[in-house]
Amino acid sequence: MIKSTAAPLRITTNGKEQKGKLKSKITMFISVVAIALFAFTSCDTYPEGPLISLVSKTDRVANNWKVAQALNDGKDVTANFNQYELNLAKNGTAELIAKYLFLGVNFEYTTNGSWNFVSDSEKISFNYENDNADGVYQILKLKENEMWLKEDGGTLELHYVTK
Repeated sequence: MIKSTAAPLRITTNGKEQKGKLKSKITMFISVVAIALFAFTSCDTYPEGPLISLVSKTDRVANNWKVAQALNDGKDVTANFNQYELNLAKNGTAELIAKYLFLGVNFEYTTNGSWNFVSDSEKISFNYENDNADGVYQILKLKENEMWLKEDGGTLELHYVTK
């Protein structure tokens, strides 16, 4: 029998490699926590959602909208709102366009104005050149392609979709 006098072979990593792996794991953990915190700070409190969105409220509002459904005290009144288009920009400008057909002639009426969030972004306010179009609405749902508004203190509910 032959005896070996050599020490057993051990594979070890040096301290720098272990520190590098630990640092990498910590960085990964911090990144995941930061993303989670960002996601939860973007949560909405809108009754119809969404629960979480990574897109800012301003970016979701800024769009060209048309009325998909209108309800007044639960009654469908969509036909009264089919002619309206609502164009909202990130900078807070608003344009409300009404298109009418009267005696075979097309008419278009446009009023310009502004929009802004109120009540901790739970509501949106519109202020137009034509004061009859002004109003404050509770935001029920706010997605990139869908926005539901309810007239503040009223019964009118407007469900918008992107044009």
